[in-house]
Amino acid sequence: MAKIMVQGTASSVGKSILVTALCRIFKQDGFSVCPFKSQNMSLNSYITLDGKEMGRAQVLQAYAAGLEPEVFMNPILLKPSSDKKCQVIVNGKVFGNSTAMEYHNMKVEFKDMLKMQFEELEKKFDIIVMEGAGSPAEINLRDRDIVNMGMAELIDAPVILAGDIDKGGVFASLAGTMLLLNEEEKKRVKATIINKFRGDIEILKPGLTMLEDIIHIPCAGVVPYFRLDLEDEDGTVEFNKKITAPIDVAVIWLPHISNFTDLDALKTEEDVSVRFVTTKEELGNPDLLIIPGTKNTIEDLITLRKSGLAEAIVKYSVEGKVLGICGGYQMLGNSLNDPYGVETNLEKIEGLKLLDIDTVFEEEKITTRVKARSINMTAIDVVNSDNIEVYGYEIHMGICKYGHKAKPLFEIYEKNSEHSSLEGDHSSSFDGAINEVGNIMGTYIHGIFDGVEFREYIVNALRVKKAMEPKKSKVYESLREKEIDKLADIVRDSIDMDSIYKIMGLKKLGTVNN
Repeated sequence: MAKIMVQGTASSVGKSILVTALCRIFKQDGFSVCPFKSQNMSLNSYITLDGKEMGRAQVLQAYAAGLEPEVFMNPILLKPSSDKKCQVIVNGKVFGNSTAMEYHNMKVEFKDMLKMQFEELEKKFDIIVMEGAGSPAEINLRDRDIVNMGMAELIDAPVILAGDIDKGGVFASLAGTMLLLNEEEKKRVKATIINKFRGDIEILKPGLTMLEDIIHIPCAGVVPYFRLDLEDEDGTVEFNKKITAPIDVAVIWLPHISNFTDLDALKTEEDVSVRFVTTKEELGNPDLLIIPGTKNTIEDLITLRKSGLAEAIVKYSVEGKVLGICGGYQMLGNSLNDPYGVETNLEKIEGLKLLDIDTVFEEEKITTRVKARSINMTAIDVVNSDNIEVYGYEIHMGICKYGHKAKPLFEIYEKNSEHSSLEGDHSSSFDGAINEVGNIMGTYIHGIFDGVEFREYIVNALRVKKAMEPKKSKVYESLREKEIDKLADIVRDSIDMDSIYKIMGLKKLGTVNN
């Protein structure tokens, strides 16, 4: 078994995407490969087939490796709920809510678990591609580190150090990072990679030589700046604010926005523009308004009221179409009740009153993969609107109760999966709600647009209203696979893969299998 770890000079330098590329390259080269990130901090999460929660970055990396995502790829997930507090997810389940200091103090408790889990992975795969977090040069965190050099030391992994040249200062950041590492940590760094380069490589080459003379570590390659239709992590996403296509989909940007990857499949529709709205002046009159998920529904709803956006949303809803997802769905209701203080100290807050539902936040989190079909969408005035298949996953603490003026939007016919370690739950239940007119909808299902049928139905309804021709939508998973292959080609052409294999102590297994 071989292993390699990608660390970075800072957050958002491209560690996740480089790990994704390496996973696909090693898979193409004939190896069984698995991604691993001991600790991830993200509000973009995913539910596995056995109903456990993990970070989305490792999900994409799993797909690149040709694997079904599982929580051993991301044993610890931190979901910030404020600047100083987060929910701690361990092996897919809620461990508790902690302040930054509380979590810092408890990290040492996880070392034995992480080492044991990694050793089990070593028995199953040819290569494990690890990802660090932030920077290994955070010297105040060194003594309890479990995600950068601390993890590399725990399982004796070689490290590649990545830097982002697009923001400037890449030589200083690489040299400065090495300066702050101790001698044993420096020995672990076997190569550097410069990421997001634009321009003439010949102009850069003298700098590469000077950098190698300074830090005594070779550069394994320079990866160009590129844009692909692959999901971003929280810190790297670019929230577009302009209308760029005929169909205008506006998304309310929330302070604690989560799972904005729900919109990635929608962005693949060529005539659809997805833009983010932060003020009431920016809202305008979109063809569809989406209120996305959030880690703190109550606080974000208060923010919408203070900014005037809540009032603007209600005014727009008279003629427009609104879709709320998870926390956004809860906001659309009559009230949000928090008797156990799950989100805030407020026991009750009034919702936008656009759907006749009431939400109660429970102490236990629901984490479930689901398959469902539509049952009450005929009012949207597009043919064949019932029995539309959807799939995705639920992550929420709230339970919605229906009033007389709301109907369920979906009937869930499968929870989790018969392929998981648990028995599939095929009992029927309901999700989401739609108003009597049919222009306001809400759902708990994340990834709702990933399935072709629902996305095609919604977008065609918008096309018809604008006197545009309906179109067939493409399978998102197939598009994602093609983009991952493009990513692998870019990175393979940009870095010295022979040196990467040498660092791991491996030889290639013959020809590339595309």
